[in-house]
Amino acid sequence: PEPQLAPRAAMAMEIASTPLTGGNPLASPAAKKWAMFTFVMTYVGYAMNHFSRKCYSSTKTLIRDSIGLDAIALSQMDTAFMFMYAIGSIFSGKLGDTFNPAKVEAWGLIWSFVCLLVLLIGVWTSMAPSVAHGVFLVTWLVFGFAQSTGGPCGTTIVGAWFPDKKSRGSLFGFWTTHQYIGNIIAAVVTAIILGQGVTWTWAIIIPAVLNLIDGVAFFSVPATPKEVGIGVDASKPDAAPGSAIGFLDALRIPGVVSYAVAFGGFKLTNYILFFWLPYFLSTNFSPEATQLISTMYDVGMMPGGIIVGYISDLYGGRRACVIATFMAILIPLLFVFAEYSEVMPATVVIIGLLLCGILIGGPNNIITSAVSADLASDPSIGGNTRSLGTVTGIINGSGSIVAAFGLLAVGPLQVHYGWSSVWYLMIGCTLMGTLIMSPTVYKELYHHGAPAAPAPAPTQPRGYQAVRQEDSKA
Repeated sequence: PEPQLAPRAAMAMEIASTPLTGGNPLASPAAKKWAMFTFVMTYVGYAMNHFSRKCYSSTKTLIRDSIGLDAIALSQMDTAFMFMYAIGSIFSGKLGDTFNPAKVEAWGLIWSFVCLLVLLIGVWTSMAPSVAHGVFLVTWLVFGFAQSTGGPCGTTIVGAWFPDKKSRGSLFGFWTTHQYIGNIIAAVVTAIILGQGVTWTWAIIIPAVLNLIDGVAFFSVPATPKEVGIGVDASKPDAAPGSAIGFLDALRIPGVVSYAVAFGGFKLTNYILFFWLPYFLSTNFSPEATQLISTMYDVGMMPGGIIVGYISDLYGGRRACVIATFMAILIPLLFVFAEYSEVMPATVVIIGLLLCGILIGGPNNIITSAVSADLASDPSIGGNTRSLGTVTGIINGSGSIVAAFGLLAVGPLQVHYGWSSVWYLMIGCTLMGTLIMSPTVYKELYHHGAPAAPAPAPTQPRGYQAVRQEDSKA
């Protein structure tokens, strides 16, 4: 038997001997211990994903100098990553439904280690630029797919352990801070390594090893309460009513297409800053200062989703109105960066990036969580509770595809027209996404809560279930 079976058996015995609170198996003390364990492990697992990505983006200039890759080659690596990440966002969830989502995410972490190891081997062996370009492109395709497992699989696991819809928003609002914690830790670790004069490759070695350790540990995570002997609440049948919604049926839900396209523009703006901010800051600041200043963007993104979610709840769920307002404030701020970023003092840059983080992070976080849940519970699908995964996959996958192709333009723009052109690209993306959302904004302002016509029964194969919604009658 596996080493994990002994503690699982002991915990299962404790669960069996513990009286249930209100007839809910997940309310027992032992079940809560397992729930907290899975919450922490999935939180750390997704933080590891961003830790490894951010460490790579923070060392781009050093990789360029060590291997001889130019900005265009680095841009193509970003595009390869995002393209496969977009596809993986859909298929990783399906793998998690077909197999065990905890084990799918475990293998994603292990393969992330392998990809970072290939990058290190290329640096250590002084691989020729022409060879390194091809090898790294293929490696980053694999890296993108491996990294895509964290979101859908982690959300599925947390959703299984925390099914209470009354606290789901707050719970997932806190859980989604994992990505920013990973980014911030990566920037701080990289800054310390560079500031102490240690070989810069340690900034890649550390996340690589931690991904491997966390990947092995993830095999002990129970994907569902049943895996550790916890029963199902008798008042809520285990099987969700009806078959899972198909992609075509999900696209017919009012708002899904517009949000999917708009999110592409918003996500491209986010990922330009995610992948290229340290590279841009390095033109005016020291390597240590670059890493610390770049963390301000992530610091701002952490409360962004909480702020947008709270305000939109305060105004009756009019999330599109709040998102459009945030984007309208962001556009002039991006214009200031486009015109003056190269002469800004460090204090102004820090404040500006903090505000950018709030204004960009809020809409991005809320679209892939609360907005997706709102759309998946639209009356037009007749109460189908197995639609959130497909809706989330369409929106997040569409955003990632747009970001993948958009990132391809960053390198050539920066080389031929300077950094201001990149800021103007972000302005265009933000404006496009906001305009696409304008019909939804109008509907929320003047027809909020209007009933929708029922949609035909879903006929397509199911996508992944990011979170199984509660029965609408509960």
